[in-house]
Amino acid sequence: MKNAVTGSFSYSGKYITRRLLARGEEVITLTGHPGRTDPFGGKVKTFPLDFNISNMTRSLKGVDTLYNTYWVRFDHNENTQHRAVENTLKLIEAAQAAGVRRIVHISITNPSLDSPLPYFSGKAQNEKAVEGSGLSYAILRPTVLFGAEDILINNIAYLLRRFPFFALPGDGSYRLQPVFVDDLAELAVEAGSSSENLLWDAVGPDIFTFKKMVQVIGNAIGSPQPMVSVPAGLALAASRIISVFVGDVLLTQDEVDGLSAGLLVSSQPARAKTHLADWLQANQMTAGTRYASELARHYR
Repeated sequence: MKNAVTGSFSYSGKYITRRLLARGEEVITLTGHPGRTDPFGGKVKTFPLDFNISNMTRSLKGVDTLYNTYWVRFDHNENTQHRAVENTLKLIEAAQAAGVRRIVHISITNPSLDSPLPYFSGKAQNEKAVEGSGLSYAILRPTVLFGAEDILINNIAYLLRRFPFFALPGDGSYRLQPVFVDDLAELAVEAGSSSENLLWDAVGPDIFTFKKMVQVIGNAIGSPQPMVSVPAGLALAASRIISVFVGDVLLTQDEVDGLSAGLLVSSQPARAKTHLADWLQANQMTAGTRYASELARHYR
């Protein structure tokens, strides 16, 4: 079976690709980073993710299942979340024109067309487009991903290793339900093998308050720093100062709002099995030793 994955050389797309190749299936990738190191030794043929419908249609010819992981975390220059919605619609149109049978689309928990947060409203718009495409589909809704290349968990560990305290935005009582990136990949490949339309929350077995999660990370890496609750605005201001030194965007207002609104928790049973503490225990010597930059990953 021939599959296409957006971002096979990036994060979640890499784990999906690895599982598809292990099944003996053919994989091509549509990528916006053709010069990125290929972790698959030339087994994955690359095509541009240029959002030109004609070009993408040609690239997707003969593909049975498209795994779409494309999105942008925050607006940066012309790469805005509004444009990400438009780009996803073009990708779906290209898949239709190419005769793709099925799309496995990675979304987010609790998307809503009415959400004031562009990340969640944009994801809802894309889900609606997938459902109305006429293609067989599976929509997976993960929360915060953790794994060797993650941003949030790694950078919390990075701060805990380097500062004598950790500033909690608010009281830290808001909850989240992280999911291991390879568990998400396993669910995606399982959903791709099905023929029925699916809508799954792809979440892990742990539900933490943010404060508790920071404690779990600190204990696992041997840096259990004291936590200080500060107003969310002050924490955001402090993150902007740190962002200057690391050359990145550490945290955004929308991310603070999404966390505090409890949008990263599912009401469905957990489909993923890996506990964050177990993964941290196995990776305690490397988690947070280097800063993980969103801008470096996607724009530099």
